[in-house]
Amino acid sequence: MAASLVACNSSSNDKKTTTEKTVAAVTVKTAVAEAQTIDLLETYTSEIMAYKENDITPAAQGLHIDRIHVDVGDKVSAGQVVVTLDQTMLKQQELNLATAEDNYNRMVPVHASGGISDQQLTQMKNTLDLQREVVENLRKNSTIKSPISGVVTARNFENGDLFASMPILHIMQIDKLKVMANVSEQYFTSVKVGDKVTIEVDIYPGKQFEGQVSRINPAFDARTRTFSVEITIPNKSLELRPGMYARTIFNMGKRQSVMVADKAVQKQAGSSERYVYVIKDGVADYRFVKDGRRVGNMIEILEGIEAGDEVATTSFTRLMDGKTVTVDNE
Repeated sequence: MAASLVACNSSSNDKKTTTEKTVAAVTVKTAVAEAQTIDLLETYTSEIMAYKENDITPAAQGLHIDRIHVDVGDKVSAGQVVVTLDQTMLKQQELNLATAEDNYNRMVPVHASGGISDQQLTQMKNTLDLQREVVENLRKNSTIKSPISGVVTARNFENGDLFASMPILHIMQIDKLKVMANVSEQYFTSVKVGDKVTIEVDIYPGKQFEGQVSRINPAFDARTRTFSVEITIPNKSLELRPGMYARTIFNMGKRQSVMVADKAVQKQAGSSERYVYVIKDGVADYRFVKDGRRVGNMIEILEGIEAGDEVATTSFTRLMDGKTVTVDNE
């Protein structure tokens, strides 16, 4: 009778222990850490600039503007006349040139006959050459041509105004554009002229434009430890404009990494530490991890777990180190 009672109590205790373990176990869903090859994408912010720009400014001040041939928004071609200045001074100097040439030509035979000295003829020749330079300079500046093809973005004077120090026009080439990115020094050997660069702007969400590295500054900024990279962007459609805020995305190569679902990585309260629960043999193992890049809904793990480790993705409020778990991925 006593043996029977002991056996009954032993069976009852085993059932109780099993029930307690079952009740204590936390049901979790899991994901497996994977080895993946990821792109090393680096993003830098910058401002889009005109590929070329030019101020239309005469060499001499104090001239009246006869006519400005273009206005803001007009397209111009390289070599096109965009401003004509008052011709009065030019015409006066051309008359002075004609007089100087006549005087010199009349004195050449006089000098040959001994009527004037070599020094006098030389002085007349110098005066003539100087007057020719004055006229040539005025001719160049009386009609001003655009040195580049582009669009007029500023007009600061009207017809008849007296030219002062401010540029008459400002012209930008925008059928292609450029951005300057300050890239971290660690990537100096990774960036090459001709590399493709992805450009994103807020005004076109979800759309990407392609640029190309056109110039690399060989000197570093000692304060920021960066080097500047110029990226040229084709812009035949004129969708992009100077002054837009842009993100330049460089692909610095690839590397093999351990990736896990982002929902498996948690932040420890009150710190910047990240952790995961590795599930092994039905037990939760609390581990600190060092995270890296985010790729879609996956996060790169640089330290803390290995490819093939099973990690919890749910029930974090009920988990703790050493907790018994039941995996249910249905």
